[in-house]
Amino acid sequence: MKRVFSILVITAVIALGNLTAQANTAPLMTANTVIAAAVQDEAADEAVADTDEESLSFTQELKKRFIEGGPGFMGIVLLCLILGLAIAIERIIYLNLATTNSAKLAQDVEDALNSGGIEAAKEVCRNTRGPVASIYYQGLDRVDEGVDAAEKAVVAYGGVQMGLLEKNVSWVSLFIALAPMLGFMGTVIGMIQAFDKIEAAGDMQPSLVAGGIKVALLTTVFGLIVAIILQIFYNYIVAKIDSIVNDMEDASITLIDMLVRYKK
Repeated sequence: MKRVFSILVITAVIALGNLTAQANTAPLMTANTVIAAAVQDEAADEAVADTDEESLSFTQELKKRFIEGGPGFMGIVLLCLILGLAIAIERIIYLNLATTNSAKLAQDVEDALNSGGIEAAKEVCRNTRGPVASIYYQGLDRVDEGVDAAEKAVVAYGGVQMGLLEKNVSWVSLFIALAPMLGFMGTVIGMIQAFDKIEAAGDMQPSLVAGGIKVALLTTVFGLIVAIILQIFYNYIVAKIDSIVNDMEDASITLIDMLVRYKK
């Protein structure tokens, strides 16, 4: 009996010792976990702060370089960018709204023409947006005078619609040419200022010409950047106009064939 009691006591002591060790280790592990999490959070905060600082420094650097280029020419270059982008965005919105499904429109007009006559076909054109629908309407409006009169009306009104599509696009091309020219002019003026300083000082020192050369290079860089940005928008606009004009020409041929069949 005493032997069994001794074994139970020893077992209890060992179990108590294990529990105590685990209790002592648990706070230590918890503390280590908390410290590690805090270190990770701090590192993440520092990374975010570094990222914000880099983005902020880029903005500040851009602003600094713009101011260093001189408010005169740099302001004009910025104005070219703003006006060019405004016109380009307006044209892109207008051209996207002017784009229609020509094949579907032709089928709808033909179905309306066969079922309800000219007035039904004209109603379909009135309810459809875009230059193709306008051309269809003009042709249908003159069909009573003959197919030749309808064809002449389609050709004439197609020229009008093409002019509307190309409206103000020439201004974008003007700003594309004007921005680098202003940059080059700023380059020339900056070099002239540098040589004026050399002449006034009577000595060739880098500190005298550094400011003028910096202005010259900055105006050139910003002028080229503006031209590149506007050129991308300009090429997209021209490609969009060509696509719509091709649709208008195909639709005109389809309309004339449709009217010839209707007159028979």
